[in-house]
Amino acid sequence: MATTSNDTYSLDDAKEEIDILRRVEDEVVNAIENAESEDVLEYLIEKEKLDTRHDGQRGLGAVRRAVLQSPIASDRLKRVVSLRGDETPEDILVPKDVMRNAKVALEAGKPVVLYGPTGTGKTTFAKQLARETGIGYALHTATPSWTPSDIIGGISPDYTGDSLSYRTKLGCVSEAVQRAREFNVEYGVILDEITRADISKIFGPLYTAIENPHQTIFETDEGETIELDERVNIICTMNMSDRTVNELDNAITRRFAMIELDEYEEDKRRQLFKDWITTHVSEQTDLEDSDILRLFERDYKGINHGHESTSQGSIMRFGPMHYRDVAVFLGVACREGGEYEHDQTDAVGQAFRTYIVPRLLNAAAFPQVERIAEHYRALNGEFEDFDLSPAAELAERELEQERRQMGSYDS
Repeated sequence: MATTSNDTYSLDDAKEEIDILRRVEDEVVNAIENAESEDVLEYLIEKEKLDTRHDGQRGLGAVRRAVLQSPIASDRLKRVVSLRGDETPEDILVPKDVMRNAKVALEAGKPVVLYGPTGTGKTTFAKQLARETGIGYALHTATPSWTPSDIIGGISPDYTGDSLSYRTKLGCVSEAVQRAREFNVEYGVILDEITRADISKIFGPLYTAIENPHQTIFETDEGETIELDERVNIICTMNMSDRTVNELDNAITRRFAMIELDEYEEDKRRQLFKDWITTHVSEQTDLEDSDILRLFERDYKGINHGHESTSQGSIMRFGPMHYRDVAVFLGVACREGGEYEHDQTDAVGQAFRTYIVPRLLNAAAFPQVERIAEHYRALNGEFEDFDLSPAAELAERELEQERRQMGSYDS
């Protein structure tokens, strides 16, 4: 090699020795640590993608760690390695005020809760927000078994030795603090679907830390103390079908910025539908794009805003992201050799029965179940080219079951 650990490493050196760098991880780390300018790092990472060659498609290996620790690497380049393999869409489609309010809250040092109906893209926006406001992020999905140790850390058994021992284990937030410290960067931690867990229980120590940011919340076996760090952005999501904001413990609404994510602008919603139809339906099926788009729009508006022909309002709040699953189903089912290649109009009703109606019924009270059944009966009559009876029949069966249960209670 043309350099030692004390020499600078030039772009010409990198180009001359690229064959060796492609084979030997340690030499890449040495080149990054001794690079004379960011041009060297850009060549190794952006042009040659040596982090992918040595560290894999995603994850934090020796090469990416060297970039993140480099004093000459820009935030942009650190994002490249930190987010390698992240397929989060670049286009942010949420209303402008949602994005602005969430960014301001994080800049002001407040954790954020993104809440709203299912299918409004809360998790996608949480990842986009984390990417916009930090170098990287980690995503954790809550479960009913979560405890405070899953958030701030705790003691866990270690079975690696000859006998059982116990070690401290970082939680979601303390791990993010450690990452932000190690690389001196802003870092995001996403706690997804937090209403799956007992919020008041799991967040108790975190509430205390938010009120007293200099208080130690965790100490590792190595004696490192963990305190909340202003470089760590905490972003949570919750579905309104799980719990309303009014039913939340006041502790979270006082300490977190509550950002509602509900309606998309109509043109952006239609563009989402068009993109999914073009990507998954147009190239794989004989179904008419315009007919599928009109069905998506009629279904979405009927659920969220009610039908123009009646005086009734919305059935419930229901996000547009659910329709991507319908488009993907149709593309797979109706392609050449697919299960519905020769029954493509039937596939539409099956897709709605599989992805849309169960999600509506899951959050519906009895009056809503009645209206869901009525909605799909009407839709089936309106769209003569599609057989939507499977969707209507599923809603009808649920309605009959609800009626029988109510009858048994009355008797």
